[in-house]
Amino acid sequence: MGLCLSCCRGSSEELLTPDAELRRKQQLDAAERRRVQNETRGIKDPEKVRRMQQKAQETEKREQEAAKMGNTQPVLTWQQD
Repeated sequence: MGLCLSCCRGSSEELLTPDAELRRKQQLDAAERRRVQNETRGIKDPEKVRRMQQKAQETEKREQEAAKMGNTQPVLTWQQD
């Protein structure tokens, strides 16, 4: 009943975990992949979304500059759906 199964096990090197630095790098890479996947989830064309965001930022910047120039009238904007 008391069989010794040490000969059936692989070498002790297989049981060692990777060093802490390598493990941290792997975890960092995995976290970055998850972040990128979550950012693009549900978006068919990420470039289009980026262009739309950039256009909105430029429009907002122009509105702020117009407000600084003394244009006190509200800016009318047209939005396309």
